[in-house]
Amino acid sequence: MPDTAAPASRQTTPRMPSFYVPHGAGPCFFMDWDPPGLWDSMRGFLRAIPSMLPQRPRAIVVVTSHWLAPDFTVGSGRQPTMLYDYRGFPPHTYELHYEAPGDPALAQRIAGLLQDAGLPSATDAARGFDHGTFIPLMLMFPTADIPLVQLSLRHDLNPQAHLAVGAALAPLRDEDVLIVGSGMSFHNMRAQGDARFVPISDAFDDWLTKAVESAPPACRAALAHWEDAPGARLCHPTHAEEHLLPLMVVAGTAADDAGQRVYADRCMGISLSGYRFG
Repeated sequence: MPDTAAPASRQTTPRMPSFYVPHGAGPCFFMDWDPPGLWDSMRGFLRAIPSMLPQRPRAIVVVTSHWLAPDFTVGSGRQPTMLYDYRGFPPHTYELHYEAPGDPALAQRIAGLLQDAGLPSATDAARGFDHGTFIPLMLMFPTADIPLVQLSLRHDLNPQAHLAVGAALAPLRDEDVLIVGSGMSFHNMRAQGDARFVPISDAFDDWLTKAVESAPPACRAALAHWEDAPGARLCHPTHAEEHLLPLMVVAGTAADDAGQRVYADRCMGISLSGYRFG
């Protein structure tokens, strides 16, 4: 059994914040678009995240919206491969590589934290980095030299369960581990570019930001009932809210730390936000 004890550095370094970030559309940052600057703001935000950290992370955990499993599942491979889980993009985007090492010991620690919290979990040593992970990380930490572990969502998409997972993982923030929830705060593909959704996305984004920036108990209570938000199911259709659920995990890691919006943009007419806790 690997030694999963927390490193001594947690007593001497500031607590690591957690982030919920947008990861764009497929490999959008690495191809041409019309208009050319469509993804520039999001790209700039992702590149700036290292400057928002108190120190360099010793490891990164990405909660990816592109991995749903029966139980919360932790990627435990030593050198994960690439998983090009997008279609119809230029050939060169299937040659992108992010060769960060895995961290089997951290994966086992995560599984142990979930077990201690009464949350059934599994590990998967074979799964590669999907684009919810490698696309934003190529911008955030392009040298790919920080150990990286993926964590799945649970396929029932229960918000309370995902908040509970975040609470279980909160100790990692004191161990120089950066936790990133990768998704999109608006994810209705049929609505992109539809002017009718501008006020709908604005209302939902405003509600979401107020929820995140409220006191931590109120934040978690609101996110647990996110379906009651204005336009919620128009912004995240039924059984397709997987791009929002990483926010629940990240909010769960916050403990007593308040959240704040650190990214706001309008892309294809839709309001999008990114958040930091801690």
